[in-house]
Amino acid sequence: MTPQPADRTAEQPPEHRSGFVCIVGRPNAGKSTLTNALVGEKVAITSGRPQTTRHVIRGVVHRPDAQLVLVDTPGLHRPRTLLGERLNDLVMATLGEVDAVVFCLPADQRVGPGDRFIAESLAQLRRGGAGTPVVAVATKADLVGRERLAEHLVAIDQLGEWDEIVPVSAVDGFQVDTLVDVLVRHVPPGPALYPAGELTDEPEAVMVAELVREAALEGVRDELPHSLAVVVEEIVPREGRDGSDGRAPLLDVRVNLFVERDSQKGIVIGRGGSRLREVGTTARRGIEALLGSKVNLDLHVKVARDWQRDPKQLGRLGF
Repeated sequence: MTPQPADRTAEQPPEHRSGFVCIVGRPNAGKSTLTNALVGEKVAITSGRPQTTRHVIRGVVHRPDAQLVLVDTPGLHRPRTLLGERLNDLVMATLGEVDAVVFCLPADQRVGPGDRFIAESLAQLRRGGAGTPVVAVATKADLVGRERLAEHLVAIDQLGEWDEIVPVSAVDGFQVDTLVDVLVRHVPPGPALYPAGELTDEPEAVMVAELVREAALEGVRDELPHSLAVVVEEIVPREGRDGSDGRAPLLDVRVNLFVERDSQKGIVIGRGGSRLREVGTTARRGIEALLGSKVNLDLHVKVARDWQRDPKQLGRLGF
């Protein structure tokens, strides 16, 4: 009897896929929270206030058959300041360089002018010949009932032409894995772009600044708008505390927080410095987890008047 050749199709592993996925949406649409949920670790700061993200944060999703590099952008919005214009330019430039786009539309809010503005921007991108797949995601699905979620999905469908629509809750994990499956289908075959275990390529100083800014934005009154910029001056080992003597190593981290007016400085510092101490305590926990070392965090609040509208100051602050 002639032996039959083995069926090798069952032995072949699935084709590995990889690519860059840009996450867009109007401010406070749940983009950063979704990024963290997809990655499984905190790589992007989150806040209940809009326009928290000011840098493009790359988070990496690792699977045996795929790797997704997530690009979390500032919220697209109609700009009112030079800073706003630069943030929008950053988002649009990023959109032209990725393999797929996730458009976040929070389920607890009606589709509005901001969403339509982004939808039209994405439509222009497609008309421009990019052909980039767009997956519309109904974020914050845990905050609404089934009937409201169904209404929201219909509204999303009517807003534009999407390759797929997926409801998700980053808080309780609802359909997060499903979204990953969808995105993997929309990126091309290719090798891993980052080493196994690497979750972000952001420099440590940027991550530290973002953690301080996140802590400073939580719990403040409405008098403090998003005119807060954070710059890390240095991260250096404390002399004599390198761990060689058996004591835990210690890092000195010096950070400046810039606001636009003296009244905002008082809000950040608080009565008798109480608010700034609270910011330091909260931020230090995240920074120590990030850097894997004990940290002495030294915070200073300074006034850079109207920096959001001043090109020179924007440049000095990293925008």
